[in-house]
This record gives sequence, structure tokens and C-alpha cells, in this order.
Amino acid sequence: MKIIENLKWRYATKKFDTSKKVSEQDLLKLQEAVNLAATSYGLQPFKILIIENSEIRERLKEAAWGQNQLTEASHIVLFCNFLNVGDKEIDSYLNLRAEINNVDPDTYKEYGNFMKGAISSLTPEQMATWTSKQTYIALGTLLAATAELKIDSCPMEGFDKDKFDNILGLKERGLASSVMAAIGYRDENDPYSAYKKVRKPLSELFEKV
Repeated sequence: MKIIENLKWRYATKKFDTSKKVSEQDLLKLQEAVNLAATSYGLQPFKILIIENSEIRERLKEAAWGQNQLTEASHIVLFCNFLNVGDKEIDSYLNLRAEINNVDPDTYKEYGNFMKGAISSLTPEQMATWTSKQTYIALGTLLAATAELKIDSCPMEGFDKDKFDNILGLKERGLASSVMAAIGYRDENDPYSAYKKVRKPLSELFEKV
């Protein structure tokens, strides 16, 4: 499995080469890969911002306790979860599903009613938790895809989400910052690149029942 070697190659890059940028062609490949990530009901209840603007990134760096990846990496990929998923979002998904599969939208009416009932029962806190969890599945897909393209990455949770939301005007859009990844190419002087990957033995991590 090539993915095994790719995942052994990747690590959480701390220092990026600022002279190297991810090409638009590779960015598109990453977008296509993340778009195929598994999500609950297939709803994709999130928005993904690819942040390039240097001024915005400087402001975000301050809200991420000065972590250099925010300004040194080629791009910052910020996953933003929906604060609410309602009938409009569910109907939009089911209509798209019907169009792609060339079937009558009424085919999914019963399934749609089930989804609406289940999702509408969530409290705002449960809704935010659920949609935020979906972003982590997409993040995992991004990390695997970058490794295949030999693009370095660093998943990041260490930032002030409220400040990020304010800087980017997310709340007004019904969004909240969830998790992000810096992507680009490792600096040859990044000391972390020399460390061996540390993982539990398979016999300790997995258990057959």
C-alpha cells in the first residue's frame, strides 16, 4: 500500500520553506480529495477556507499564539463547521443527490424526513459538536492527500477560535472555525524532520473482539 509509505513520510511540519508554494494544480487536487471525504449523511456541513492573504495571516498568527506556520506555510486551510443544519441544507443535498443519480427527488422524501427529524432534535451545542466532528474527517483526508503529493502539512488546533471567527467574519455566515492545517514544503533546517515517527505497536492499539 503506497499510502503506508506516504503516511510514514509525513510529519507535523513546524518550519516551512517560504520560497516554495503549492501549485494551483496541486491545490485543485487537494480540493477534489477533500470533497470526497466521508461525512455524516453525506451532508458536508462545513466550509473550507484556503487562506493566502498575508495581512489576514498575520492577524491570524497573533490569534494562534505566534505560531510561525501561519505565515511561513504556502497556504492555511481552515475548516469551518456550520452552526446550524436545517431543512434548507438537507433539501439542497437531496436535490443534488437526485440530480446526480438522475432520479425523482421524491425518491428520497422518506429518508429526508428521517434526517430532518434526527438533526432537528439536536441542541445548538450538540449541533456544533456534530458538525465540528465532520471537519476532522475532512482534515484526515487532507493530510493523506498532501502526503501522496509530497506536500508537507501540520494540523493545528492551537488557536483562539473566537478571535479567528471575528477576524474572518464567520459567525455572520453561520460558521465557526474548527481546525486548520498549514500546508507547503518543509524547510531543510526544520529539526522535526529528523525525528522518527512514534506510534504504539499494532498489538497495543488494536484489539479483536
